Amino acid sequence: MMPEGQGAPASPRAARSALERRSSAPAACPQPQILALGSSESSGSPGSPAPRRGAVRASVPQKLGEALSSQYGLNVFVAGLLLLLAWAVHASGVGKSDLLCFLTALMLLQLLWVLWFVGRRAAQRRLIRLKDTHAGARWLRGSITLFAIITVILGCLKIGYFVGFSECLSATEGVFPVTHTVHTLVQVYFLWGHAKDIIQSFKTLERFGVIHSVFTNLLLWANSVLNESKHQLNEHKERLITLGFGNITIVLDDHTPPCNCTAPTLCSAISHGIYYLYPFNIEYQILASTMLYVLWKNIGRQVDGHQRREMQFRFHGVSAGSALGLTVLAATIGVVVVYLIQIGRSKTKSESALIMFYLYATTLLMLMGAAGLVGIRMYRLDEQSLDESKNPARKLDLDLLVGTASGSWLLSWGSILAILCAKARPVYAWYNLPYSILVIIEKYIQNLFIIESVHREPGKLSEDIRTLRVVTVCNGSDPSLASSGLNSGAVARDVAPQVIQTPPAVNGNLCLREVGGKGEAEPSWEEAPGPACRPCVLRGNAKRSTLRNIAAFLFLCNISLWIPPAFGCRPEYDNGLEEIVFGFEPWIIVVNLAMPFSIFYRMHAAASLFEVYCKI
Repeated sequence: MMPEGQGAPASPRAARSALERRSSAPAACPQPQILALGSSESSGSPGSPAPRRGAVRASVPQKLGEALSSQYGLNVFVAGLLLLLAWAVHASGVGKSDLLCFLTALMLLQLLWVLWFVGRRAAQRRLIRLKDTHAGARWLRGSITLFAIITVILGCLKIGYFVGFSECLSATEGVFPVTHTVHTLVQVYFLWGHAKDIIQSFKTLERFGVIHSVFTNLLLWANSVLNESKHQLNEHKERLITLGFGNITIVLDDHTPPCNCTAPTLCSAISHGIYYLYPFNIEYQILASTMLYVLWKNIGRQVDGHQRREMQFRFHGVSAGSALGLTVLAATIGVVVVYLIQIGRSKTKSESALIMFYLYATTLLMLMGAAGLVGIRMYRLDEQSLDESKNPARKLDLDLLVGTASGSWLLSWGSILAILCAKARPVYAWYNLPYSILVIIEKYIQNLFIIESVHREPGKLSEDIRTLRVVTVCNGSDPSLASSGLNSGAVARDVAPQVIQTPPAVNGNLCLREVGGKGEAEPSWEEAPGPACRPCVLRGNAKRSTLRNIAAFLFLCNISLWIPPAFGCRPEYDNGLEEIVFGFEPWIIVVNLAMPFSIFYRMHAAASLFEVYCKI
């Protein structure tokens, strides 16, 4: 047994007397100590705030490597964007073959690095490697695989298109889709096997390889966005006349080959099919960029021993949210079909299509905003502390969520200003006003709900959520359980970590009674008579089920709102009012810049809500 002078005092009285003796004794001069500079004694003490000199020196190459690789990636990205812009505006001396050669070279360079990385990892497969459990979730890898499959189909269609127009197309337009298809297959294999890796060797070289992959995918994304935007803009210009805006100059930006296709019907079908697959290709490229960026941030990272448990998908208890969300999804598909059929047919049909879309979207946004507010309120009532641990994947998700929302906010504020400043307002403009306001409010609320949710530990809610409290008030019998159960949740705290076998229910009610005297260390439970009990049950599972239904409903609603702009239902193009107020070219530039972020926001929000659903 340790003496009191060496260990903790045996009682509060002994502690108090020891403190008095220590304070009354004369202060002894501390023994001087000479410590070596950078030694473990100088920085290893818990109370020392200064980091070790060795740790500082070790972090310098890491920061330098991050700075060098990021600047390299940004220069590649800027050069690619300027090449894309030069091709888009028909700059002299810059053709499509030059752009495709540049993108093909970037993909081949990435493939060389990936093959070297995978081969080196295979040679060192017996070594234990660190993993980031937050990165590369299974559902995320499944999503990117689905989008990659559609991207491969898109590549096959482009190869068929090249074969049909091979007489007048350059060889690069045939090499590019083949290279892109191989690049997609290899990259998905790489992300499945190494998205969770925390690289600790060849760190500087790996940083350059990963950041090159990030910006290569971003340039491929920008190329797909540009091609899809050109197609949408041509269709929009052709429909403007039907809305009565004949004063706008219609000049089609057509990049069709100058020769005839060997199989005209097949080429026409392929040409239309390509643009219907572009939305999936766009999502694949941006999703691959985000996963590779997390891998880049994890290079050389020191992780703690905390590992989160694997999230599991459970469908039980979300029938209400799923049924309502699937109803919304089906209705959205119907609205999009009617919109695409009626828009551009005549001025009356175009206006009715716009009014139908605005009314439907306004109703849906109100429901989503209300669901988000209910979820935020339920989280506010829960006093559990938030998880503030360092997590590159989560930080990137939240930054993308807020950053991409600014695209639709820009379009909404443009529509609001156009409605307020226009001299003549069509009938559908007054339906556009509440729609634009609700887009801003709904995304604000949804972002708050997702941020609240992802900062919670999975499966760890407050006591009243994770514990089923059963409080029984018996008529004239022992009321000790009721009093103890209502006293600050003491019963819930005592039994929460344990597995308790509850007795069977009596007449559908679960009645428990505490037995045993005060001298017993642990109370035992026995079944109380059913007729003599009045159960008061506080079920935390109801709150959990409500949050999961909200997450499921919002997930399906975001998928629903991703469909219209991705497949050509874009009232920002078709109503024409903003183009009159701001001018045709300025507003088209704004739409082409903001629309890709608005589309990506819905898919990214759906992915975040799926993660929230699995964590609840």
